[in-house]
Amino acid sequence: MNLKSMVAAGLLAALPVTGHAETGQITGQLKVELNKVEEIEGGGCRAFFLFRNQTGKSFAGFEMSLAILDGQGVIDRLLSIDAAPLPVQRTTLKLFEIPQIACANISEILLHDVTSCQPQNEDQMDCFPILELGSKTSAQLVK
Repeated sequence: MNLKSMVAAGLLAALPVTGHAETGQITGQLKVELNKVEEIEGGGCRAFFLFRNQTGKSFAGFEMSLAILDGQGVIDRLLSIDAAPLPVQRTTLKLFEIPQIACANISEILLHDVTSCQPQNEDQMDCFPILELGSKTSAQLVK
């Protein structure tokens, strides 16, 4: 190998390697589960959500826009919920009230949009690819 080739090889070896170890990369899932619903006295439904943050990052901002579909599959209303903060490697319970609709009359909850997804000390990001949704109730939680 001549001197030019050795210098070129040395320079290539000194370049930073990019890939999954790159700063800012999300490697796990953020699981959102509709775990339970219960009727609210005076009307409405209380929804219990579990957020299982297995992403390797804490989230300072996490807001979702949900479409609530009634028993006939018709959109009843849009609801915005703020689930932040979501600490890293933790399961967080959040309760949200859905006014003026009985739990039994909710057939589906559609994740319409993630209006804020901001890892701690980082810029906003698109969380749709890392979300995994599920439900333990008769109402499905879907993208």
